[in-house]
Amino acid sequence: MERQRESFASRLGFILVSAGCAIGIGNVWKFPYLCGAFGGAAFILIYLIFLLILGIPVMTAEFAIGRGSKQSIANCFEKLEPEGTDWHNLKWIGVLGCYFLMFYYTTVAGWMFNYAYRSSKGDFVAQTPDFIGGEFGNMLSNAGEMTFWMILVCVVGFLICLFGVQKGVENVTKWIMGALLVLMIVLAVHSVFLKGAGEGIRFYLVPDFKAMQKTGIFNVIFAAMSQAFFTLSLGVGSMMIFGSYIDKKRALTGECVRITALDTLVALMAGFIIIPACFAYGIQPDAGPGLIFITIPNLFSTMPGGQLWGGLFFIFMVFAALSTVVAVFENLIAMLMDLLGWSRQKSTIVNLVIVVLMSLPCVFGYNIWSGVQLLGEGSTILDFEDFIVSQNLLPLGCLSYILFITRENGWGWNGFIKEANAGEGLKFSPALKGFVSYVLPLIILVVYFKGYFDFFNVDGKRQMLVPWMCASVVFMLFVLWNSFRPAKKKA
Repeated sequence: MERQRESFASRLGFILVSAGCAIGIGNVWKFPYLCGAFGGAAFILIYLIFLLILGIPVMTAEFAIGRGSKQSIANCFEKLEPEGTDWHNLKWIGVLGCYFLMFYYTTVAGWMFNYAYRSSKGDFVAQTPDFIGGEFGNMLSNAGEMTFWMILVCVVGFLICLFGVQKGVENVTKWIMGALLVLMIVLAVHSVFLKGAGEGIRFYLVPDFKAMQKTGIFNVIFAAMSQAFFTLSLGVGSMMIFGSYIDKKRALTGECVRITALDTLVALMAGFIIIPACFAYGIQPDAGPGLIFITIPNLFSTMPGGQLWGGLFFIFMVFAALSTVVAVFENLIAMLMDLLGWSRQKSTIVNLVIVVLMSLPCVFGYNIWSGVQLLGEGSTILDFEDFIVSQNLLPLGCLSYILFITRENGWGWNGFIKEANAGEGLKFSPALKGFVSYVLPLIILVVYFKGYFDFFNVDGKRQMLVPWMCASVVFMLFVLWNSFRPAKKKA
């Protein structure tokens, strides 16, 4: 007897949980410093265009596959593929992608928990820049401290999921997202009214195409395209699972637009929090990955009421991180339930053990295993795991979904359109078939190869990348070959 599928209690729950999956550390951390590095508003304008032409179609495809199959990435292809085809082999892109993502994301989320605790205590108030920078390094070198916060993230996330879709994931995420939005508004209002913040607001809102030319127009376009591609957590089935929990009352394209709008709102508001404050206190907004853990604590250390605002900022970061952790944990739990027929309790406990144990290499990569540098000198295990997910599994997963919904030997365009447009609301235009079938795969391949090109331009990484690129290209060729191969004839 087939196990009854869980479902969301409300449409709002579906939108907030899906948006919570998309909204993560990348929105709040990466988006502002990319704006700082690539010309502010000019970058944002191009980013929004790519969200429309790339992000929404791929998200609609992922949700449609989930709702049409009523399965996670573990079994979705088996339910929808024509008999005699091998699309089901592509599920391992999503399975591996979700696990690898959590093997390092839990560590970074632990950093947020740690800094929220320390900022609320006032550890960084009135401290020197050298002290604040040194404290981040001290945290990374302390394996015990890092392990504690990583395990706390895992326990909290899986405990929420243990209570099920409605009572656990949906109810808690509503509170997390509500708190996230309130904190975001409070921090943004405070930031834009700082003395000297006006220059930062102009930088953020007024496009400067001359500055974009200095950076290189193609570089800005590619950075915006890549951020639009990765910001929505597409490609590894983390969105698909939520599609499997919803009914057919609403057409999927309209829901995707709302989720994308909410995700973008958080990213834009994060810029309003960080960029005007950076200009007000003479700090460069393009400080890169150190922006959150070194630059921002320095900013709050000199600000009146810095303990309060610093604490609120990192609590905001905790909510952003936790919303993604809970969403992906739910996907991991559902995958083992679908694959092995396990109960939610058994799947939760087994996944908790797996994720904790497999997250330890990332933790140790900054201290006792710091000599393990799989991507060349100076790299960490986190860099390698992020490279596997962001540069390989995400684009390959998106390519798989697009080919599956457009190829005749896959689910096919008619099956996709019927599912995507079932219910009320904004429909996906059938006239976009040519764009989705040919232009979108080309864009995905450009993102994929440009990412490798950039990696190969970094000294010391070329030889280290060769085996990983060869393996990834073989997998990509299999995805492409699978889409053109006819179904096997019955014996």
